[in-house]
Amino acid sequence: MNQNQIISFIWGIADDCLRDVYVRGKYRDVILPMTVIRRLDAVLEETKDEVLAMKKMLDEAGILEQTSALCNASGEAFYNCSPFILKDLRSRAKAQQLKANFIAYLDGFSPNVQEILEKFKFRNQIDTMTDAGILGAVIEKFVDPRFNLSPKPVLDDKGDVDLPGLDNHTMGVIFEELIRRFNEENNEEAGEHFTPRDVIELMADLIFMSIKDKITDSTYLCYDGACGTGGMLTIADERLKVLARENNKNVSIHLFGQEINPETYAIAKADLLLKGDGKAADNIVYGSTLSNDGHATTEFDFMLSNPPYGKSWKTDAERLGGKKDITDPRFVLNFAGDPEFNMIPRVSDGQMLFLANNISKMKHNTELGSRIAEVHNGSSLFTGDAGQGESNFRRYMIESDYLEAIIALPENMFYNTGIATYIWVLTNRKESRRKGKVQLIDATNLKSPLRKNLGNKNCQLTEDIRQQIMELYLNFEENEYSKIFDNQEFGYWKITVERPLRRKAEVNRVKIDEFKQIAEEAKDGIAWELVQEVYAENMKDSYDTYMEFEEKVAKATKKKKS
Repeated sequence: MNQNQIISFIWGIADDCLRDVYVRGKYRDVILPMTVIRRLDAVLEETKDEVLAMKKMLDEAGILEQTSALCNASGEAFYNCSPFILKDLRSRAKAQQLKANFIAYLDGFSPNVQEILEKFKFRNQIDTMTDAGILGAVIEKFVDPRFNLSPKPVLDDKGDVDLPGLDNHTMGVIFEELIRRFNEENNEEAGEHFTPRDVIELMADLIFMSIKDKITDSTYLCYDGACGTGGMLTIADERLKVLARENNKNVSIHLFGQEINPETYAIAKADLLLKGDGKAADNIVYGSTLSNDGHATTEFDFMLSNPPYGKSWKTDAERLGGKKDITDPRFVLNFAGDPEFNMIPRVSDGQMLFLANNISKMKHNTELGSRIAEVHNGSSLFTGDAGQGESNFRRYMIESDYLEAIIALPENMFYNTGIATYIWVLTNRKESRRKGKVQLIDATNLKSPLRKNLGNKNCQLTEDIRQQIMELYLNFEENEYSKIFDNQEFGYWKITVERPLRRKAEVNRVKIDEFKQIAEEAKDGIAWELVQEVYAENMKDSYDTYMEFEEKVAKATKKKKS
């Protein structure tokens, strides 16, 4: 099965088994955790006997701390020490026995998987499925031999590949497409969306391509403060490894992230567990990046993010002590002679705080420094008057010479929103030709239509189009798509200009002359009523001029009558 067939197959499980028990918007409560469980289970099948043997030995020896030994036996960063694999449970006849065995199976997972199950709140669904008599049917569907959710291929009797494995990248696409469909059922707001893979590929290129020749045999840290299912981290990891191999470099990459949605956090953590690195999975932190920074003391080489935009951060503001009392050094700092330079935006939209968070995590003592690519909507370009939080933040970025480029993307690039979006590219190690300058790239017409819409997404950035955008960026030349400006061209001050009263009287004089002409050309006595009505509406605040005008019009009208 290919990617789309697997998506359709999993969605079909929901329609076949859950339709009469759950409303469509609640399918996710079963489908997402069961997909993760089956993916983990499939990886552990081969070493099940070794894990059970190790478990027995440890129990007999009275050893309480068993996690490390059981992980070694499973060959993964996780394990399941229950007597069952998922396939053992599909044919259990009695519903209550199946329920007990399934619970025992879930209890057998290692602590890191238990956290994932907890974030899904999956155990809450077991009674519902048992009472409805669908638990066995759901398990039966997920262990169908016709499709493989494991990253490892399924081999036939001859040792040939029968079903290819699903790498983390492909599995991430499947998860995000399922979540997109669930979001459509739930009418999720525009800010609740996932980043299409073609956009992430472009962001990764923007981060890495300009410094690919400077990659060395070293360790690099990559971070996403709104990581969702971990798609950006996965692609960044793969892209950096490819560039390193092309340059004959040996790099070690560590991924870090934070996510506030429990379901997507669980998926991201599960995918990193499947990469075989339990420590990497621990680097994904649950909670709000704004009010509870899980990586407060860590600096990163590369940062990619698509934070929620147009979404209130009022709760975070309250946790930080109230908007007026926030002192977090990520958002209030010493700059331009002001020890409390405030970069806090309005509470209705917190996207710029994620960018400020990334800037605070830049490395300043390395040759490459740090590079950032972040997606925003248009409001980050213009909201806030001079001296207000948003404007102050833009000033801080530009005067610090961090802002390298902004790329305008085509509309309808994202699944759940069609609004205009932009990629901001920042670094604290600009090459000499870019110093003191900002490049603006208009890629709004560089797109390829999809044969079938995916939610709001009706176009894509093909590999050729991404290459075209990268050439515009790397060439750093002005043309119909690319404009280059000096930093100071973005600066402004807000000045209040008060006009003197006599200037207003001069404007009134012009109006008076217009009305006088009307009166003089009138053929009967209705002119004065007309002039009086219009004059009272437009110049009621100029009493002296009004009286003078009334006298002149009265004379003109009297003359016409005579």
